[in-house]
Amino acid sequence: MNGETLPIALEAEVTPIGVQTLVIGVAPISPAQRLAVLADAPLQPRRPQRPANHGLFDVNARNQIEMF
Repeated sequence: MNGETLPIALEAEVTPIGVQTLVIGVAPISPAQRLAVLADAPLQPRRPQRPANHGLFDVNARNQIEMF
């Protein structure tokens, strides 16, 4: 053999979206792993939030000049 490599026969599986080729050394993502990613994600508000621009977080109050 003069430096040529033989093709490796990859396995395949049928999924609802079509045939998927399985790559050597790569494991498919399990439903438990998908749920773990969603559980670790930061919480998102259900409705748009108003800005916290009062009190300590009032950015416009920081721009005021001193009175004395």
